[in-house]
Amino acid sequence: MQQVLLAFPKSLVDVTFLIVAGGGGGGKDRAGGGGAGGMRTGTTGLSSGTVITVAVGGGGSGSTQLNVQGGDGGPSSASSLQSCTGGGGGGTNAGQSGIQPVEQGRPGGSGGGARGGDGNIASGGAGVAGEGNNGGGADGNNAGGGGGKGAAGTINSGGNGQANSITGSSVTYAGGGGGGISGSGGSGGGANAAQNGGNGTDGLGGGGGGGDFGGSTGGNGGSGVVILSVPTAKYSSTTSGSPNVTTSGSNTIIKFTGAGSYTV
Repeated sequence: MQQVLLAFPKSLVDVTFLIVAGGGGGGKDRAGGGGAGGMRTGTTGLSSGTVITVAVGGGGSGSTQLNVQGGDGGPSSASSLQSCTGGGGGGTNAGQSGIQPVEQGRPGGSGGGARGGDGNIASGGAGVAGEGNNGGGADGNNAGGGGGKGAAGTINSGGNGQANSITGSSVTYAGGGGGGISGSGGSGGGANAAQNGGNGTDGLGGGGGGGDFGGSTGGNGGSGVVILSVPTAKYSSTTSGSPNVTTSGSNTIIKFTGAGSYTV
């Protein structure tokens, strides 16, 4: 008698996610603010046993010398779900007349702001559609703020981020850094511009603030984060990388601030 083997499909588990990349660093000397790290959210059904490998982007370095833009933030990803692009670095003083490429904001998840001053009208960096917004341009005197998830950067001000309640509480992520002179960072961890630009908030992907006049330096971008939410009844408890695991209502929340994995 012939034996028949039946293959039953694995059950699907709904995995809700929030992914934020690292924010860009601010530029130097009346400089553009760093763009926020790209941000994506959603829910995907995955088969039980699927391994989600997580990477979390670090913040870009603020510029400390002429002719060097702020550094781009690092990407964040969760395999089988989504990935996000790091925020673009802010434009910086080229140390020579005329609009130079380094005075433009760099592209990224959200773009970096442009460097102002000396009558230059440089452009902000482009953001990635679905992840963030463009950095602000300069107006000849004032620098542009970095773009945020919720809004583009403007003259001096970083774009606001976007609120999300995946953890059970509303938190705003991915704000752009403020542009010098003394521009304000966007909500969601974007840092203010100052004589030496402030640092974006780690774990929120905020952009670093642009440096102000003279010997100023840009602030560093904030690191990103990856957060997963699964029904507690289907939580496997199989993780690596020491994520912070909590519960909210009927869901278990797995928060990664560094590399790791979760098996569905």
